[in-house]
Amino acid sequence: MTPTEVMAFVKENELEIVDFKFLDFVGIWQHFSAPIAELTEEIFEEGLGFDGSSIRGWQPIHNSDMLIVPDPSTAKIDPFVAKPTLSLICNIVDPITREGYSRDPRYIAQKAEAYLKSAGIAEVAYFGPEPEFFIFDDIRYASDVNHSFYFIDSNEGIWNSGREEFPNLGYKPRHKEGYFPCAPTDSLADLRNEMVEELQRVGLHIECMHHEVATGGQCEIDMRFNSLLDMGDQLQWFKYIIKNVAYRNGKTVTFMPKPIFKDNGSGMHCHMSLWKDGVNLFAGDGYGGLSKMGLYYIGGIMKHAKALCAFTNPSTNSYKRLVPGYEAPVNLAYSNRNRSASLRIPVTSNPKAKRVEYRTPDPSANGYLAFAAMLMAGLDGIENKIDPGEPLDKDIYGLSPEELKDVPKVAGSLEEALNSLEEDHDWLLKGDVFTQDVIDMWLSYKRENEVDNVRMRPVPAEFELYYDC
Repeated sequence: MTPTEVMAFVKENELEIVDFKFLDFVGIWQHFSAPIAELTEEIFEEGLGFDGSSIRGWQPIHNSDMLIVPDPSTAKIDPFVAKPTLSLICNIVDPITREGYSRDPRYIAQKAEAYLKSAGIAEVAYFGPEPEFFIFDDIRYASDVNHSFYFIDSNEGIWNSGREEFPNLGYKPRHKEGYFPCAPTDSLADLRNEMVEELQRVGLHIECMHHEVATGGQCEIDMRFNSLLDMGDQLQWFKYIIKNVAYRNGKTVTFMPKPIFKDNGSGMHCHMSLWKDGVNLFAGDGYGGLSKMGLYYIGGIMKHAKALCAFTNPSTNSYKRLVPGYEAPVNLAYSNRNRSASLRIPVTSNPKAKRVEYRTPDPSANGYLAFAAMLMAGLDGIENKIDPGEPLDKDIYGLSPEELKDVPKVAGSLEEALNSLEEDHDWLLKGDVFTQDVIDMWLSYKRENEVDNVRMRPVPAEFELYYDC
């Protein structure tokens, strides 16, 4: 929509409130609202002022004035507000220079798309993420100087097979056996259908939905691929809608990668391809039906994978999922069909569907930053013709220690990922996509607020292990 079309949309739908949404540096939607009478066409050009010092990772208090500038193409009706409400995703702009704010994740995604075109490699990068999540019935947690605990519960959890439920009817998925069972074992089909209905209502193209592997309510809903920026917007709507549908049904959703011990975590496999003049540039006659460009793209991902983890797996909890020796995609290898490799080439005879699937990322990621970083790594591989080496078609989980020692791995902790990013980020600075200020602030914020916070805190398991030492 144009600003004029947005104003007509408001009148046609008799909207009463306008809600301005934007993403903080870490990856959580923020918002404020106004009566619809305050919305004018001029706002789409002039923007609205707000205090940037109160947003995580943004401006210092002595230099806090910022502008939000709504993007009229993002106009939708918010499905969760009682009053008819227009929702607009906004860009963040410096009020003095009128330039995009370097720490605005959406601006970074926009610059990544611009760099792709300016490099002459392709016109569009398509991303198809598969965010998994857990639907729980109860969540409690607390952490203080003298205590720490969490307690999650799900009516589906196998740990409740012996609970008195007046009556307990069973049919709870066993650990690692939650993939595709029918009802009544899968008790969440109606809730997922309701989620899909709302996702479609705001314009998302949903391809399928199902229960996932873990017990305790793990699910997946798959979106059709889209361009980098649009998929960043879609991922924010996706999380917002999934959480709010669950909430209004008396349930709660988490996208944290590893909430349950000894069962599968939640990943966000990302399918990627580059296109120009309506042609898929990843389709070719090389291994797995990939072109040389597609293989070089893989080479770039593999070369920068440890640094990439700082954006694709940006939580300390991410590395409870990425554990060598289990099913997590930690091994930096590529293969056709082989799901034990971190990079897979899905089998298809359709050249338009030829793509690269990177299986390491998880849904704690800030989508704009993660997609932009993956694109920049892949483009570095293309520009420098980085050879990914030979494919690995064996079951990696079945390799002997001798065979496995030569297979590189992704970062093993958030601290390692951040250290790798500090040493390896020049490829992110091309085209001013990521600035040095963004890299420095990401490193500083993550180390001070997350790595150190977790590293210095005793956890209950340590009392089990060491209290009597």
